[in-house]
Amino acid sequence: MRRRRFFGASAAGGLTLGGAGGLASPSAMQTAKERPSALPPGVTPSAYTVPHSEYGAATTPDYFVYANDLVIERNRPGKPHKGKVLAAVQAHSDDIPIFCGGTVAKLIDEGYTGYLIRLSNDESGPVGNRGPNWTLGHGVLLSQKDNDAVAEALGCKKAFSLGYQNHRLDEDALIEIRGRLIFLFRLLQVDTVVCYDPYNDYEENPDHTVMSHAVQGACWMASEERDYPEHFKLLGFEPKGVREKYYVARAAHGHNTINRVVDISSYIDAKVRSNVAYKDKGSAGDAGLRLRRALAKQGKKLPLLGDDDDSANFNYVKHFMMDDNRVFGAQFGLEYAEAFHYLGPSDSRPNPRESRQKYIDAHAVPL
Repeated sequence: MRRRRFFGASAAGGLTLGGAGGLASPSAMQTAKERPSALPPGVTPSAYTVPHSEYGAATTPDYFVYANDLVIERNRPGKPHKGKVLAAVQAHSDDIPIFCGGTVAKLIDEGYTGYLIRLSNDESGPVGNRGPNWTLGHGVLLSQKDNDAVAEALGCKKAFSLGYQNHRLDEDALIEIRGRLIFLFRLLQVDTVVCYDPYNDYEENPDHTVMSHAVQGACWMASEERDYPEHFKLLGFEPKGVREKYYVARAAHGHNTINRVVDISSYIDAKVRSNVAYKDKGSAGDAGLRLRRALAKQGKKLPLLGDDDDSANFNYVKHFMMDDNRVFGAQFGLEYAEAFHYLGPSDSRPNPRESRQKYIDAHAVPL
């Protein structure tokens, strides 16, 4: 099926900004709190500021560079991805839920068999409520449970944790991490990955940088019969290159290339639940519960949080954390949206082998 039959209108030929067909103009995209542009006359900006929720930039960076073939990926009826395998790869238990949980839930609902792969042990990651007896080991245990809970919330079949030390992935050999991912990609026969964008050079978290580059290399090398041939001879694996990548931008100040906007409006509740699932991080989890109890001690309540702890957590995350996805989606006429640098099979790019053969057949002459 050709891409534009189900992805909706493209913004090919340059971005016509405004309404459901595109983005707001550069000036309209600026909020009252942002500085006006000082670009000289006739200069076209190469990056656009991303409008943020008043509650903070939780899920989108400050700048996007929009490709001129930008597409909006919408819901697809039925199970069009049945038989395909998705690997959502994250460094920490909250990465996928925060930045692309809606898209992962959408793809799995459309037929993918999903797997969640976490590289670190999250031992020293930010936590929601560290008590006086908290230890690194305690953090490792809680984050392992969180990762499994996130996988379940998103509809994944299984979760994997590779156990590297948190915030120290750059002291481990990239070739080892890549090799373990190649093993998993071949074992699971992965078709599509979702992870951080390896082309974004502005990332400040070393775990995100290492993870994204390891995934990038593993996607290609998993198809190579000469790499780790013992996988085929001893384990019976088949070469399997990953052809589709949904790369998500995280770095706050990066110039992130975007060519796909995914409508997650139907999956925002699934994304919320995946964020509530991780308890050992401060941004979501039990944040609503803690606020509700703190207000109760003051003799107050916030109607938004409802009358029980589960409602408090869910409503807190949806109202405060997901508002960035709402503000971003509004530019495209969508209720909620996530942005990606998408790489995959193209229906518009010619097949070089076929093109060469056509030329040979047309121009070859007898000796």
